[in-house]
Amino acid sequence: MAKFGKWIGGGLGWAVGGPIGALLGFALGSVIDRKNGGDEEDSFSKRAYQSTPNDFGASLLVLVAAVMKADGKVLKSELEYVKRFFYKQFGSEKTQQHLLMLRELLKKDIPLQDVCFQIKTYTMYPARLQLMHLLFGVAAVDGEIHSSELNVIQQISGYLGIRQADYSSIKAMFLKEVDGDYKILEINKNVTDAEVKKAYRKMAIKYHPDKVSHMGDEYKESAREKFQKMKDAYESIKKQRGMK
Repeated sequence: MAKFGKWIGGGLGWAVGGPIGALLGFALGSVIDRKNGGDEEDSFSKRAYQSTPNDFGASLLVLVAAVMKADGKVLKSELEYVKRFFYKQFGSEKTQQHLLMLRELLKKDIPLQDVCFQIKTYTMYPARLQLMHLLFGVAAVDGEIHSSELNVIQQISGYLGIRQADYSSIKAMFLKEVDGDYKILEINKNVTDAEVKKAYRKMAIKYHPDKVSHMGDEYKESAREKFQKMKDAYESIKKQRGMK
């Protein structure tokens, strides 16, 4: 019998969750085809509706796949990073489903512009900043960020409407750069001490974990990591300048 689960899944996914839903529906349908010979369409139909246009977890899963496959290899450390994140956020059963879909997504071409347009439409700016932070985390988990991974992340940033200063700030949290501490605070090295303090207060408000409190504990934990990196950059600048 022909295997139609992935095609039905893709159609249902698009109807419910746009291009992201279509990708996830196709991926989950492929899993069911492989396991059941395509005889589980009714069962899948009930599960396909889990994807919605503003599903942050689904958005992250698709973008993670795009970053992971950018350098032509998928590392165990990257899979473990994603697994830990989803386990803390969604629990064991949901994480298994996410990982199965991730493996299928890694085999597909991902229409980044369409996917990012959907995310930009349904996701507030602080959440999009959090997405960028998580993508850099995946890329950096093996100790380095490959140039092809960086190119994909930069492309995603542009499609998501991330301001250049914000992108450079998050990038500097993961890549050692000249004057990286200043880039994290989105200022130049020649600013006054007063301007450093003002920039820190501004960034402390922007990156406060409460900005993503509605997204769940694991997202707040990741936001706290970003907040701490911002504080560390400020403390480093203070030490360099002898500020009190």
